[in-house]
Amino acid sequence: MTQGRLILAATPLGDVRDASQRLATALAEADVVAAEDTRRFRALAAALEVTPRGRVVSFYEDVESARLPKLLEALHAGETVVLVTDAGMPSVSDPGFRLVAACVAASLPVTCLPGPSAVTTALALSGLPCDRFCFEGFAPRKPGERTRWLTALRDEPRTAVFFESPHRLESLLTDAVSVLGGSRQAAVCRELTKTYEEVKRGTLAELAAWAEEGVRGEITVVLAGASPRAVSVADLVAEVSDRVAAGERLKSAAAEVAEAAGVSKKELYDAVLASRKS
Repeated sequence: MTQGRLILAATPLGDVRDASQRLATALAEADVVAAEDTRRFRALAAALEVTPRGRVVSFYEDVESARLPKLLEALHAGETVVLVTDAGMPSVSDPGFRLVAACVAASLPVTCLPGPSAVTTALALSGLPCDRFCFEGFAPRKPGERTRWLTALRDEPRTAVFFESPHRLESLLTDAVSVLGGSRQAAVCRELTKTYEEVKRGTLAELAAWAEEGVRGEITVVLAGASPRAVSVADLVAEVSDRVAAGERLKSAAAEVAEAAGVSKKELYDAVLASRKS
C-alpha cells in the first residue's frame, strides 16, 4: 500500500493575499486537513475560494496527543494530511511538532509548503543584524522565570526573536531594561502584514516608555545581540592554565582560547609562559 504524506502548510499572518497557489491546491485536494482552529480554517478556505474535499479535524495544543493515532492511521492508509495553524508555519511555536516527530519515527513522508513566518518577517524588518539569530518562542510569563530567561540572553551574541502578548509587553521590556541595560537595541513588530502593521525601533529604555501607553495586536520582539566584551590577554591566561592542568598541551590550549577570544595566539602563549616565571 502506498504511504500517504504529511504536508506542513504555512498560512498568511494576516493578509490572505500572501497565500500561495500551492496552499490553495493542497487544501482543496487533501484527504484530511488538521487545523489549529477549524473556524479560522473555514474562513481562510472561503477567502481563497477553496472547498476542501477531505475531512477537517481540529488539531490544537490540548488535543494533539489524542489526535495523533488517527492521523498516523490515515497516513499509513495512503492519505494526504495537510496541517495548518492559525497563522505562519506549523510547529514553530504552534501545534505540529509532535505529529512531525511521530511521522519521522514511523518513516512516513513529511514535506512543507513554505510561506509566511512572523519570525523571519520581523527579523528582516527590525533593522538589526540578520546573519545569525536565535528564536526563543514565547517569553516566560512568570516574573522570576522571565528574569532568568533574560539573564541567559545577556551575553548572547546573536539577534534574538521571540513572541509576547500585548498585555505583558510593558513588563517584559521593563525587566529587559533592568537585566540587559536600557541601551540595548530592539524592535517591537506589531500586527505584521495587517492593516495596522507597526514596527517600533529603538533602545530597550525607549521601547519600555513607549509601551507604557498600552499596545494591542500580535507582537514579535527582535532583540539585538550582546556586544563582544573587551578581552585582554591577561584575562585569558588563567583559562589556558586551567586547561593545561586538566591535561591539554599548552600550545593547543593557547591556540584554541586565543582563536575563540580573537587575540594573538603567540601573545597569549608568551603570556602564559611569563606567568609561570613570576
